[in-house]
Amino acid sequence: MTTRPLDLLDVDALHSQEELAIRAVVRRVVDDHVRPNVAEWYEQGQVPVRDLAREFAKVGLLGMHLHGYGCAGASAVAYGLACLELEAGDSGARSLVSVQGSLAMFAIWKFGSDEQKDEWLPRMAAGDAIGCFGLTEPDHGSDPASMSTRARRDGSDWILSGGKMWITNAPVADVAVVWARTEDGISGFAVPMDTPGVTAREVHHKLSLRASCTGEIVLDDVRLPASAQLPAARGLKAPLSCLTEARYGIVWGALGAARDSLHTALDYAGTREQFGRPIAGFQLTQAKLADAAVELQKGYLLALHLGRRADQGVLRPEQVSVGKLNNVREALAIARQCRTILGANGISAEYPVMRHAANLETVLTYEGTSEIHLLVIGQALTGIAAFS
Repeated sequence: MTTRPLDLLDVDALHSQEELAIRAVVRRVVDDHVRPNVAEWYEQGQVPVRDLAREFAKVGLLGMHLHGYGCAGASAVAYGLACLELEAGDSGARSLVSVQGSLAMFAIWKFGSDEQKDEWLPRMAAGDAIGCFGLTEPDHGSDPASMSTRARRDGSDWILSGGKMWITNAPVADVAVVWARTEDGISGFAVPMDTPGVTAREVHHKLSLRASCTGEIVLDDVRLPASAQLPAARGLKAPLSCLTEARYGIVWGALGAARDSLHTALDYAGTREQFGRPIAGFQLTQAKLADAAVELQKGYLLALHLGRRADQGVLRPEQVSVGKLNNVREALAIARQCRTILGANGISAEYPVMRHAANLETVLTYEGTSEIHLLVIGQALTGIAAFS
């Protein structure tokens, strides 16, 4: 008798039947629409974003933790489980849902006007409109307070100038939530991507997150009406709160890549024979599998604890940093370790492990590098900011 990794501590017993049912639905969608195609998408560096978004929308995945406007209003834990299942398929699938719901939709939902919410959120929840989130710039990643993008008044209008880089969904997006510096501080704007002066260029030659659409946004004196400004978004705290939403999903999502890698390694080790027996019977292989399973369990319990706190309304940003730092770091270590169990076959697209490991290199970096999260935790422990 064998035990699957997340059955080791019977973590399903910690969930409600509703949570497990949501997980089962998302797992089925991933099995039907991601797994059969993702190796080809990854190899080609192309993904059918709109088709995927509509399939995800059919089961309420887009903005699923938001309320109203056609959103599912699911719990934070249910959303986390969905992120885990999506990233077990591929980090790109989870990124699509995360950027759409936790960044673009959340920003409009939390900071937008009633008109902006009515215009965009129902269409985005249905997968009929794709959103992106323009914060990172070519020269300003970990230090968004130094952003170069500017918004200036011209009568009642705004004129936006600058550029954003590494923006998921940008090449296919219908709306971008763009953050810019104004004379009054940082402000957010809902920018239709067909506005004159807006250009989106796809980033090619990626070696990671290839089943995801990534782009650069160029803003060349883009004229927007006053109504494009997100009225409740004032200061850097606004975009950072959106990042906290998205980082929470990553805490769970990274575990999906780790779980899929470990499942693959277990299955492979049980059937691959060397020296007359399955390699699962060798002590060194079992040590690798056991270490990976233990770290996966610990990461899961951490994610679940953070999810319960989120549902209670008491989750703090530095706690999300703990989860993002630990779970992505450990998921990457698990994927790398599992790759060694597959030997030479580990680098083949026939197996998902190398793809997960490569994707997690990006997940380690985006939405706060490990170094930034270490400093967030350090500031919480000492009361001293060490960012500069």
